[in-house]
Amino acid sequence: MRHRVRGRELSRTSAHRLALRRNLAQSLIEHETISTTVQKAKEIKPFVEKLITMAKKGSLQYRRRAISMLGDRSIVAFEDGEPVEKGTVIGKLFSELGPRCLDRSGGYTRIIRLSLRRLGDNGQVVLLQLLGKDEPLKKEKRKSGRKRAHRRAGRAAAAGKPAEAVAAETPAESAPQAPEGAGEPQESASTEPQTGGAEQQPKQT
Repeated sequence: MRHRVRGRELSRTSAHRLALRRNLAQSLIEHETISTTVQKAKEIKPFVEKLITMAKKGSLQYRRRAISMLGDRSIVAFEDGEPVEKGTVIGKLFSELGPRCLDRSGGYTRIIRLSLRRLGDNGQVVLLQLLGKDEPLKKEKRKSGRKRAHRRAGRAAAAGKPAEAVAAETPAESAPQAPEGAGEPQESASTEPQTGGAEQQPKQT
């Protein structure tokens, strides 16, 4: 049993896994996007993020540690059919990727699952990418009114108030006020009944 043994075997020996991890990390730093299987991507992701965290600090000590963990492979591009050296992986890591991620506290990579399957073993293919400098940070979630009402009712219960009293304390929407005297009944012009003419005097006999 593999008790307290971290990581994935990936059907390889320890030396083969170390070489695989270095090669995939170097390719990711060089091209910033690689296509691999989901198991390999999950194995490489924390390793690359630790390297970027060391690159953010930028001191000579961390540069030497990154070289011992990753190696210093040259970045070669082909121009007019001839190979041209564009620098090294460690140089790009400390000069470009480290300053790019200064505003982030973590999460420098992402895994995008594809619908493609690898020929041969039908393994799921994903894209492992480095986040660009224009990628937005995580947005704060807006608190819903239902949560606020639930929290208000909880505070009222702790204070010993009934829920109806808390609901009455909340300000209601302002409604248009009726003019003064609108609710009072209007008095008639004359309270006495009209007889239709002058008062009739009793006839004298």
